[in-house]
This record gives sequence, structure tokens and C-alpha cells, in this order.
Amino acid sequence: MRANGPIGSLVMAAVIFAIAIAACSTVSTGSEAVACNSPGVSADEVRIGFVFSDSGAGSGALSPSRAGVDARLGLANEEGGIHGRRIEYVMRDDETSLSRNARAVKELVGKKSVFGLVAATVTLNDAMVQLDEQQVPVVGLAAEATWAAHQNMFSFIYTDSPGAVARYVGSTGGTRVGIVITGTAPSTLELAAKYTDSLRAVGVASDLVPFSAASDSPVRTVRELAEKGVNALIGLSTLDDLAAIMQAARDEHLDLAASVALSGYDRQLLATTGPTMSGLSFPVYFRPFEAGGAAIDRYREAVARFAPEIGQPDRQMAMFGYIYTDIFLRGLELAGPCPTREVFISALRNVTHYDAGGLISPVSFRDNAGEPSPCAAIVQINAAGDAFDVARERICSDGAG
Repeated sequence: MRANGPIGSLVMAAVIFAIAIAACSTVSTGSEAVACNSPGVSADEVRIGFVFSDSGAGSGALSPSRAGVDARLGLANEEGGIHGRRIEYVMRDDETSLSRNARAVKELVGKKSVFGLVAATVTLNDAMVQLDEQQVPVVGLAAEATWAAHQNMFSFIYTDSPGAVARYVGSTGGTRVGIVITGTAPSTLELAAKYTDSLRAVGVASDLVPFSAASDSPVRTVRELAEKGVNALIGLSTLDDLAAIMQAARDEHLDLAASVALSGYDRQLLATTGPTMSGLSFPVYFRPFEAGGAAIDRYREAVARFAPEIGQPDRQMAMFGYIYTDIFLRGLELAGPCPTREVFISALRNVTHYDAGGLISPVSFRDNAGEPSPCAAIVQINAAGDAFDVARERICSDGAG
């Protein structure tokens, strides 16, 4: 694990270390493990909880996260753990259910007495207040807006980057964008408005395109888009709906400078509908697998060794699980040889330059909560539909790249 560079961070780490030593029941020297009174912490182990959706509606997207958790913990324990302690986890499947999630969290924090949680779920909302009140550290998927309100909860990405996507579309020659939406939920309309504003800021016009394959004709929709002069698409919709419109655009000979989906960067997609979606681009908030490099090699090797059951390591949620676990390990490292939940939260919140060992653009946990990611990479399904290409290794809302 790499230490923070700035002088201020070093001073803060020294203060936190002193506090942690004072909280210990036994004084440690070097990296020797010590006995502590914190939940989940013994002389030779830190026990954390992992709650994720391994069944239910969200399982297809979220279940690969476990491979990333196993891979990162496998590396950490092989390298001696954190301050001489192995890191073990107790797993619970929340079945993509708010009530089941609340019960799982209550059991992990209460009966299992875990130190903190890694979470890959979209149903944590009902447990957040309890976790905050008990000062339980949580790192994971900030899919619910209420994450940002809790100082004990951390993620490296809270919302995507409309500004970066807008700049990408403009750079491809897109001049008028059809923003495809499925349904009219307030959150969807709010997100569409953000994309409309970001596109306008870079001189690109847009039209909202409500679409549902059950009731709308893709061909008729494409003809209406052609009449409006639309030459690019952004999908705030299901991938199936966006694919139907893209296929109709090919059939109707409507040339698209760009088509972008906000999620779906996964080799499993190529195996099922790759050819249909050739040319589709995706913003990615970590170093793309296809870009390679030492950090990607380390990730792939760890998955192959410690989570071989996943088969293909190039899965977006597996990478997310790996990064979430790396963040948690950073917090444990900074909390010192006798970690407490309070010191963990304070120390991690003061990290201002975290890059997951080169896997992500640097983020500051001091002020990233609830903020859109400033930069993204862009990958694109190739013409054959059997691989992703890196279209942009880095593009930012402020024009940097």
C-alpha cells in the first residue's frame, strides 16, 4: 500500500498513529500485532463484513464483486496483512432486498461484531442511519443518493461524469444528441437534465427520447430522430432499448457519430449481444482493462490466483469490489496498529490523493462525497462486436485528457 505524499497528510497520519497507540490495551513495536478492544479486531485478525446482492434482481450485475474482494484480500494477507493481522470477512447476500439487507447488516454488525463493511448493493438505504450512529465504516457502491450524507461511508465514485461524456460526444462530431430514457422517474429526468446542460455547455444540442420496446417502434423513433437532425445517442435506458434503436438506425441508414450507454462494460455483454451493439461506447471510471499496465496486471493475477471461479477477470463489478476492498485496507492501515472505527473514519476522510495503486484517477475522500466524477475513460465495442477498444484513455469535464 502506498503512503500519502503531501506534508499535511503525513502530519495527520502521525497524529492518528499517536491516538491509535493510546487506545491499545497492549503497546506494539514494529509490525507486530497487538490485542485491541475494537469490534472485529483480535491479536491476529480483523474481521469485516461483506454484504452484496448474490441473488435477486441485482445479482447479475453485482455478484462478480465478490471475486474482487477475494482477490484484494488474498494479496493483502499474502503480504502479511495489515499491521500484522490477517483480514477475514463474513459474507451476507441481501437478495437485492431492502428488508433483507437491513437484517443482514444488523447481524454482521451485532451478532458477528465486524469492524466495518464492504458493500456491493443498491439496497443499503434502510441500514445507513444505524451504521452512521454506530460509526461503522462502510466502503462500496454509492448507488443511493443518501450515501453522500454519511461521513462513515466512502466510495471512489458517487455519480458519473456528464461533462466528460458530453465532451466525448462533441469530439466525435456529434451535433445533436437523442437522450434515450426508459420511464419517467424523477431521478431519470433529473439525470437527463444534467446531460442536457453538459451537452449545451460544449455546444451540442439534444432531444429527450422516451422509449419502451413494449410500446414504441424503433424504426418510427429513428425516423423522428432523423427528421430532427439527431446524429448521436446517449442511453439513460435499458441496454435492450438502446440496442433496438441502434439496430433500427443501421437499418434506416442513420449515421451515428457516437452512441453511449452509461453501464454495461463487461465481456459477458459481448458474448450475448456484442454484434448488435457494435460501436456502442461506455464511460469507465477506472483504468480500462484493454489499456493494460502494471496495475491491471496485478489485478488480473490476483483474480486468477484467489478467485479463479469467476473465469473471466475483466468484469466491471469485480474491479469495483477490488477497489472497494483496497480503500478499506487503506483505512485500516491509516488507523494504526490498534484500529478503532472512529480513527479509521477520520483518517480515511482526510486522504486527499487516492488512486488505488494506479487503477483510478486520484480522488479526495475529503470532498468527493456526492460529487460527479470529473474524468472518465471511454471504451467502445469494436465493429465485429467481439471486443472493447479504448476510445479515450482519459477525458475530463474541464477539457483535460
